[in-house]
Amino acid sequence: MVAITSWGRLAGGEHEIISLSDREQVSHQIQNNNLGIAYGMGRSYGDVCLNPEGVLWKTRGLDHFINFNPTTGRLICEAGVLLRDIQQLFIPNGWILPVTPGTQLVTVGGAVANDVHGKNHHALGSFGDHVRSIKLARTDGTFIECGPALLPDWFAATIGGFGLTGVIVQVEIQLRRVLGPWLDTETIAYANLEEFFCLADASEAGWEHTVSWIDCMSNSGRGLFMRANPTGISDRQEPEHRKLTVPFVPPVSLVNKLSLKAFNSAYFNLKKRRAGREVCHYQSFFYPLDNLLEWNRMYGPHGFFQYQCVVPRGVGHDATHEMLSAISRSGDGSFLAVLKTFGNRHPVGMMSFPQPGVTLALDFPNKGDRTSKLFERLDAIVREAGGRVYLAKDARMSRDLFEAGYPRLAEFLQYRDTGISSALSRRLIGS
Repeated sequence: MVAITSWGRLAGGEHEIISLSDREQVSHQIQNNNLGIAYGMGRSYGDVCLNPEGVLWKTRGLDHFINFNPTTGRLICEAGVLLRDIQQLFIPNGWILPVTPGTQLVTVGGAVANDVHGKNHHALGSFGDHVRSIKLARTDGTFIECGPALLPDWFAATIGGFGLTGVIVQVEIQLRRVLGPWLDTETIAYANLEEFFCLADASEAGWEHTVSWIDCMSNSGRGLFMRANPTGISDRQEPEHRKLTVPFVPPVSLVNKLSLKAFNSAYFNLKKRRAGREVCHYQSFFYPLDNLLEWNRMYGPHGFFQYQCVVPRGVGHDATHEMLSAISRSGDGSFLAVLKTFGNRHPVGMMSFPQPGVTLALDFPNKGDRTSKLFERLDAIVREAGGRVYLAKDARMSRDLFEAGYPRLAEFLQYRDTGISSALSRRLIGS
């Protein structure tokens, strides 16, 4: 038994580890074991990838590229391949992943199971929109192959199905053409939420990627709006991506009232002075934290939560303002507060997180009851607005909020593999 936690470094528990490395043998390996769940890089923040006192099927050994068609851009690979490896191999050859989250250190299987999204949802949707087929291993010893036109219900249950329909073994992805690794970017400082929404609306037609950093400690709702388009510029030398490491877990969280207000103020004012257009490498724009290794340690020995929700656009301004006010009053908050809009499109997956609206994501040091009380207030705002909380980030959502936010749950459960269980599934589904 091995102690395993997820990225939030909250209590994880002891796990039995079974490593998967032969895709033809996976269905045999997961048969007749105690209840298990697939585990890739463990970059989920909460308990979606954990199974205390049970089995974790580690998928990083399933890391082979199987086939690539250089004419169509169709890639077939195993589920343990990292998004980083796809980007580094294919961008120099004119192809890129259409959608990636804020880190490239996640597996393809994890990206499918959590239907990850990026900064271009309004343009290209979520990861599942670009998956063409999935091969699943089930704990009854069978394999299921599904896709948009092949067993589409199984496909819809697996995209965003948080690993409960089977172990994802193999995935076919449609890559998209790209001119190179560079982006034409623009940063604009905004003073309040009204300006943010105006910028978001005005940018959707002409910019593929849009996102903003928001000062969650500011009463005004000020922030920095960033937008980008791919560019064919080729006369730039690729930057050296120097990596730093948070070397140890400090005895207390480095994210606190004193550090937050000072950091957010300094960051906003510095970036405001440097706002404008520039050419940026894709890694710096898409994955700004990947060069700070083990950054999750800075929240101290008790770990941290990430709270990410989405609320419908019609109530987006008022709900976001309420949440930011509650966070500001609490004195807790985040260096890493992200506000962005989702496009007017519905996801492929039955249990996928994105929906048309506005999404807010923040990290919070774990301060026990104090943090729980703040989350209860945020939950109430999300529930009243008709929104939902992201399962890939969650470690404490109540079952009633889960059921209210994911209305296709009953339909999804028809495709559940009863030999698969996680801490999240037992907390929210009961098994």
